[in-house]
Amino acid sequence: MAASLDFLGLESLEAERAELERRLGEGIAGGDRALFADLGRRLARLGEIIDVAHAVQSAYGDAEAARELLDASDGDEAEEVATMLATASQRAAELEEQLKLLLLPTDPNDARDVIVEIQGAEGGEEANIWARDLFEMYRAYVSAHSGWAFELLGSQDSDMGGFTNVTFAVRGPGVWRALKFEGGPHRVQRVPVTESQGRVHTSSATVSVLPEAEDVDVEIDLSDLVIDTFRSSGPGGQSVNTTDSAVRITHTPTGLVVSMQDEKSQIQNRAKAMRVLRSRLLQLQQEAQAADQAAHKRDQVKGGGRSEKIRTYNYKESRVTDHRIGLTMYKLDRVLAGELDEFIEALQLSEREELLAASTGGAGA
Repeated sequence: MAASLDFLGLESLEAERAELERRLGEGIAGGDRALFADLGRRLARLGEIIDVAHAVQSAYGDAEAARELLDASDGDEAEEVATMLATASQRAAELEEQLKLLLLPTDPNDARDVIVEIQGAEGGEEANIWARDLFEMYRAYVSAHSGWAFELLGSQDSDMGGFTNVTFAVRGPGVWRALKFEGGPHRVQRVPVTESQGRVHTSSATVSVLPEAEDVDVEIDLSDLVIDTFRSSGPGGQSVNTTDSAVRITHTPTGLVVSMQDEKSQIQNRAKAMRVLRSRLLQLQQEAQAADQAAHKRDQVKGGGRSEKIRTYNYKESRVTDHRIGLTMYKLDRVLAGELDEFIEALQLSEREELLAASTGGAGA
């Protein structure tokens, strides 16, 4: 049984935790906020791994004790001990699988909140109306999860009640792990309100999911920013206020542009725009650090074309299909009401299976 415990490496895990605690102390003493935030996340993750590793060790110990007792038992007592052994062995195996998952490479954004941007893409005004429908779907999804919070950051209404673009933030435990799968073109097949002949059209909207950056994650040189102010406007350019409260920030080194106009205060719009800009810059940094991240933003947004889709929503058949995992469900109304968990859990399972397969393949190489 000792051989089964070799992979736990509890001594080295405890040593790593002690080292992280030491470095965390240095981060506090030196006032290094970025180091403090990073080490804090890693320490919390390591603590979870160590707790499960101890539980695995304890379960294997219970199984070994039951096995020894079984050798000295007979009759009814042997049956009872055999049941104890089977329970302990099953518990140990389940915990070991849980530990293997925890030891897989982690997404650096798992502990982060998210900023979501939705834009009407292909299909004219119908695409903008679809963007609003997706916005309402995600707002319902967030409201159904205890501990999650939804915050509208900014929006631009279209002429027929849709959104040319809308941006919102979601805070809470596990929001990135869930919503990161939503990034990409979402295609809808239905009869638009703009269609007088009753014909089905195919339109799309793009969803971008950004890990929200903290102040310490991204350093922005104010001299790199061009900040313009203008009057907020509604559909068709209709003015909605008479002061220059809307803000547009251009980051000259990257060409990123963020506009906010929902608040009546220029200061509030500027603060929201900086949050989005900082998160976009964080993603650019992460993409530069890893080749597999380099295509992440492009894979999410692409051109918004009909052939580049992650999910299709078909109204006539009440069908929703996720093309990445080949999962189809016939409950469109419930999905649009925010019931996304089945899709997201299936995507999470697929991701874990891929990571386990890669880990096993790497071990055997």
